[in-house]
Amino acid sequence: MERLPQLNEDQLVKTIGTGKVVLFFTADWCPDCRFIKPAMPEIEQDFSDYTFYQVDRDENIDLAAELNVFGIPSFIVYDNGKEIGRFVNKDRKTKQQVEDFLRNLK
Repeated sequence: MERLPQLNEDQLVKTIGTGKVVLFFTADWCPDCRFIKPAMPEIEQDFSDYTFYQVDRDENIDLAAELNVFGIPSFIVYDNGKEIGRFVNKDRKTKQQVEDFLRNLK
């Protein structure tokens, strides 16, 4: 999973503009984020038609606010630039919950 540096709006549009993209909002200090991180390589493998990007919430606090990401870990999914789903809250997420969320996207 590629870790994205601080993004401005133009960079975000370019990142999510083509294909299926998952933005994984996280932070180093977040225990619930550390809980899901070990499962992420397997989730990426199971959903290889998506490109996953890790977005540090603290480095992208303005972007997170613009996207209404006020809890982490959180996931926002795009298909060719259009948001098709979000799993955004402050709760701990299991591998099964993340995979169920991705599986149920249309």
